[in-house]
Amino acid sequence: MRARVAVVVTVLGFSATASADDWFGADKVLHFGASAAIASGGYALTTAFTDRRPTAFLVGGGVALGAGIAKEAWDATGRGDPSWKDLTW
Repeated sequence: MRARVAVVVTVLGFSATASADDWFGADKVLHFGASAAIASGGYALTTAFTDRRPTAFLVGGGVALGAGIAKEAWDATGRGDPSWKDLTW
């Protein structure tokens, strides 16, 4: 139940912010680069524990996606500007 409430609050936080947020703004390169670095680190760390590449890809991608969601959720609490476009990048 608490997870559902958190999701609803996050979605409403994203929806409540109306700003000029371009799909190809300068900050999008930073979001993409940070996600790529986090995913690479997750992949590399996972390969130290398993030889299965699909597992390493899933872990790396999952860690990057989790970091992106956490960042945008943090922004949604009023400490930044949450953006679906940032999360997409």
